[in-house]
Amino acid sequence: MRVGYDRAALSEESLADTWFAQFSLWFAEAAVASEIVEPNAMIVATAAANGTPSARTVLLKDATEHGLEFFTHYTSRKGRELTENPRATLLFPWHPLQRQVNVAGIVHRVDEAESDAYWRTRPRGSQLGSAASPQSRVVPNRAALENAEAALAAEHPDDVPRPATWGGFRVVPYTVEFWQGRPDRLHDRLRYRRDGETWVVERLGP
Repeated sequence: MRVGYDRAALSEESLADTWFAQFSLWFAEAAVASEIVEPNAMIVATAAANGTPSARTVLLKDATEHGLEFFTHYTSRKGRELTENPRATLLFPWHPLQRQVNVAGIVHRVDEAESDAYWRTRPRGSQLGSAASPQSRVVPNRAALENAEAALAAEHPDDVPRPATWGGFRVVPYTVEFWQGRPDRLHDRLRYRRDGETWVVERLGP
């Protein structure tokens, strides 16, 4: 199952001035790569207060120089862990491009107005599914979920209100690493690291 990595290289000279500019460039290239179905899919790793880790795939919904955002239930496992321990790592595994982006940062909830605004853009089915689901909790069977969704649809034939327990998180990076596969396992790993109010760029051994 060994695969050769020979599609591209990443050098300090070719790196963008900021992590966000570099991320935007790579994200745009991932978005047009036909082999990548959902380029905004990212693995979110969190840990509980006692250090127990967990990870899952979610969708990136916004990215600016201030951070990367996703939305979920605050009462889900990841939501509870981010409340207890507001740090996370995000991983974008763009395998067809032989690239990864790894973001580590401090996590904040976005304000309610922003959560409301994004909620209104969601398809009605997604709103109903989110509002009806006790995410990460034990449920007796699938029928219980479908019945809850049907009841909610009947109760709200027009607008589905955003649950108070559902909203956004913003990961504010303190490191952003760009990994480019290279031959013979000598991969390129370039990391932007916050140092006070500035950022430094470092090359890491592969």
